[in-house]
Amino acid sequence: MGFAVNSQPKMVTGNAGYVLEDVPHLSDYIPDLPTYPNPLQDNPAYSVVKQYFVNDDDTVAQKIVVHKNSPRGTHFRRAGPRQRVYFDSDEVRACIVTCGGLCPGLNTVIREIVCGLYHMYGVNKVLGIDGGYKGFYSRNTICLTPKFVNDIHKRGGTIIGTSRGGHDTSKIVDSIQDRGINQVYIIGGDGTQRGASVIFEEIKRRGLKVAVAGIPKTIDNDIPVIDKSFGFDTAVEEAQRAINAAHVEASSMENGIGLVKLMGRYSGFIAMYSSLASRDVDCCLIPESPFYLEGPGGLFEYIEKRLKENGHMVIVIAEGAGQELLSDIKRSSDKQDASGNKLLDDVGLWLSQRIRVCLKFKLL
Repeated sequence: MGFAVNSQPKMVTGNAGYVLEDVPHLSDYIPDLPTYPNPLQDNPAYSVVKQYFVNDDDTVAQKIVVHKNSPRGTHFRRAGPRQRVYFDSDEVRACIVTCGGLCPGLNTVIREIVCGLYHMYGVNKVLGIDGGYKGFYSRNTICLTPKFVNDIHKRGGTIIGTSRGGHDTSKIVDSIQDRGINQVYIIGGDGTQRGASVIFEEIKRRGLKVAVAGIPKTIDNDIPVIDKSFGFDTAVEEAQRAINAAHVEASSMENGIGLVKLMGRYSGFIAMYSSLASRDVDCCLIPESPFYLEGPGGLFEYIEKRLKENGHMVIVIAEGAGQELLSDIKRSSDKQDASGNKLLDDVGLWLSQRIRVCLKFKLL
């Protein structure tokens, strides 16, 4: 599922090389939008907190470390509650949809959106779209209330279902318009967020007062500027189980090598954090740090050295590492999954085969 996103980023420049890469907003295409006082200012749990609201001019720098004479660089709009909002609580009809693969914490995110809208903003009309993008036009909706979502954070998966693909922009926006929805919360990964951008462009083209909020779903933790993506901690914890099993087997055999391939696509966060937490990993290979196999300083040389020293070793490799080295197998570079993401070659299988061939006669 590929998307042709035609929107151009909103760029605002300022003094000393300041650049704001802004997000699209309803006010870009609907002039003279009325605003309303934020309901949080009357909420006793929040109104007593000083400086609780985010200033409209607050931004976050892309790079934390800068030099004295360097330009201020790229900034992003700071998230958080504003003193004025663009929807009256009584007129809001929100919906939530989850798309793509499963991720730890999905139900928690759904629960927090529903409870936040109800208890913090006084919104009492929230729908769940059943089964991903195609649920907009092929399935019924689920009425979400605080009572309904009260205990869902204790369960895995997503209570409103998910799927890959099924993105039909015209049908989705028709459904949004027919149901009177004016706030859309889309939880998903790269392909899902590209789809969300296309949905917003169609909403903008029709001149609808509908806000689209994309909530990134990735266990890979590969989103800049934020501290951590939800599901990442669970992924690291589960990865250590595989690493521990590999270490037990490798240490039980002479010259045993445990090879663990972990998720992450083009990001090595899961592999690196799991390796650091485990302390049993001898070598961690990630996409951000290229490596080579043969010759001085190569992976094979290090494997030989480590086996002579310790008699066994554990290697962790991120699924996106070493893709440029896989020239001797049939590449899948032109293939995509249902969400439009490029399919990666199996670097774990390839590396295990190369290790067997290259080290067989040297170590036995």
